[in-house]
Amino acid sequence: MALRVPKAELDGELSENMIKQLGAVPEPVEVTWHNPRVATSSLEIGGKVSEWDVADESLKSFAHMAVAAQVGCSWCLDMGYFQAQNQNLDMTKASQVPRWRESDVFTPLERDVLEYAEAMTNTPPNVTDELSAGLLDRLGPAALVELTAFIAFVNMATRNNTALGIESQGYSAACEIPLAACPEKSGVVSTA
Repeated sequence: MALRVPKAELDGELSENMIKQLGAVPEPVEVTWHNPRVATSSLEIGGKVSEWDVADESLKSFAHMAVAAQVGCSWCLDMGYFQAQNQNLDMTKASQVPRWRESDVFTPLERDVLEYAEAMTNTPPNVTDELSAGLLDRLGPAALVELTAFIAFVNMATRNNTALGIESQGYSAACEIPLAACPEKSGVVSTA
């Protein structure tokens, strides 16, 4: 798939800062920069979301990758895996998120979070009372609210990237463990 909107040219300082942080300017920023207010707002919202600290980071990271795998956002899977490595999360688990149902590396809580992320991502969403109550009991209300809002934000980002034709930039190539391929039945393109 090719970009559906060409890349815009960013100002030098912003571009340099992103290259220092990530090694390259993220294509979602380059594409959305055609409308700097949208691009800036998206970056600001993403920055605010990354400051939330009640829910466990690994649970949020796994949820992000589960949404990305379901929606088909190879860019988000790529970046999510890269960020998981930089946050010193369990890379074996991170690599298995696209095939979490077939993998035996996840705890029951992690499986429920992955199921919750997918249930929120479905159209229409199909979060059950039982799943929500189980997470509420184990995470508490503040963490469940944060996890839910985080998954909602990730849905916005993944769907935006996918609609604009943005694909993996190779961030995960710097990681030692390759991402697992998504199950074929999902219809999601593998980033491995």
